[in-house]
Amino acid sequence: MARITVSIGSNIERERHVRACLDALAADFRGLVVSRVFESEPVGFEDGRNFYNLVAAFDSEASVGALQAWCKRLEFANGRRADSPKFSPRTLDVDLLTVGELTGEHDGVMLPRDEITRHAFVLQPLAELLPTARHPESGETYAELWRAFDAGEQRLWPVAFTWAGREISHPD
Repeated sequence: MARITVSIGSNIERERHVRACLDALAADFRGLVVSRVFESEPVGFEDGRNFYNLVAAFDSEASVGALQAWCKRLEFANGRRADSPKFSPRTLDVDLLTVGELTGEHDGVMLPRDEITRHAFVLQPLAELLPTARHPESGETYAELWRAFDAGEQRLWPVAFTWAGREISHPD
């Protein structure tokens, strides 16, 4: 059994698609925990719609390929199109960040995902959710990585968000 982390993002009907993703994760995997939901300004996008971003962790025995396929099926079920340009608005983006302690390429997926150390909208929620967990390559905790991170112009802030009848996120 491996601990899996995924980043979740949406900038089209954000609340609906984030809730749909969390519902699917809760239905299909055990031990689901989630970070607060953060609103962030788009990085590299021409369209100025802000994103909702969060990180989820859960347990699974599935292979990397099976997990990646699950993420893509969920994105497509929520209206994401395979032919959409890279930096275009999206209903749902679900990316594998880590699969246990795996590093390198597995089933065509590079682990850990490099966005962990490049984007505040991934690292801050990950550090908040799993502060003492260690990055599989560097060995540093996510809290240590976040403290050393230079967010520069990557602005994000926590927002109020309810899911499954409970508040999972609130502003500072």
